[in-house]
Amino acid sequence: MNTSEYPIDDDNNDELFEHHSFIADKGQTPLRIDKYLMNRIENATRNKIQAAAKDGSIYVNGTPVKSNYKVKPFDEIKVLLEHPPYEYLLTPEDIPLDIVYEDDELLVVNKPAGMVVHPGHGNYSGTLINALIYHFDNLPNNSSNRPGLVHRIDKDTSGLLVIAKTEQTMTHLSKQFFDKTSEREYVALVWGNVEEDRGTIEGHIGRHPKNRLQNTVFEGDDIDKGKPAVTHYKVIERLGYVTLVSCKLETGRTHQIRVHMKYIGHTLFNDERYGGDQILKGTTFSKYKQFVENCFKILPRQALHAKTLGFVHPKTGKQLQFDSPIPEDMQQCIEKWRNYAKHVD
Repeated sequence: MNTSEYPIDDDNNDELFEHHSFIADKGQTPLRIDKYLMNRIENATRNKIQAAAKDGSIYVNGTPVKSNYKVKPFDEIKVLLEHPPYEYLLTPEDIPLDIVYEDDELLVVNKPAGMVVHPGHGNYSGTLINALIYHFDNLPNNSSNRPGLVHRIDKDTSGLLVIAKTEQTMTHLSKQFFDKTSEREYVALVWGNVEEDRGTIEGHIGRHPKNRLQNTVFEGDDIDKGKPAVTHYKVIERLGYVTLVSCKLETGRTHQIRVHMKYIGHTLFNDERYGGDQILKGTTFSKYKQFVENCFKILPRQALHAKTLGFVHPKTGKQLQFDSPIPEDMQQCIEKWRNYAKHVD
């Protein structure tokens, strides 16, 4: 998905802004455009899409279409609206930050689960960036015009992020992440018994061709549709029908751990987007079903925490290492599985 802050002029010279842009795949079967866009735009309802079509805001190959238009292979689809995308309209918000470390060059924050890192479709306020620009002036923009942001983690993933305060620090830290010299370790609870004590997952990751809200691993002739991704994992504890694992990232693709663990048959526990909010392993006993549903209530998100972060300080040249405790919701869920595993053969 592309968003653009550049205005587009239509025939009436009214200023319109491109919010979303897609090109239909060559294998696209005829599908109503409202259904097509629901699979591709996060938090979009069919009513909103139909309203946008009624207003003449959905264009295919340069022409406005109705919501019953059937998408065909290679169609160029754009959603154009009269205001700039909200993600470019940054508003400072007085949201408390859990700052683990701070100096003149950078800060390290511990992001709670549920907080979006930067504004995007459906999440225009309450993000980490809204908090950062309230607490800090003149943060440098990254290549996507996002103040201070060197890297990101998903909304429902908790854990550590480094924020740059100066242009030089942004450049230096971004290069470390690009060169794969930064250290990032995550802790995840995944479905199933991970048999190997440790291993490496290599698989090119790209946007899922049928569900644009997911990423997937591409193999064989399709390998060029994804970007190289490498995850090293190690078993921390086996808990019966789930396993607690440590994952170290060599690359930083979107949803990398979530996609790679699903790829090897161990979807993250309660990862709704990738099917982990279903009972994927275990018995058919109704008592077990109730137990898992209780775990889902305790941990209403994917079981993933960015636990450690290491990098070289841009000014001092010293290696910095930070560690954050597993948050309470995830810890409680692990404890429940630990107790359950003791009573199961």
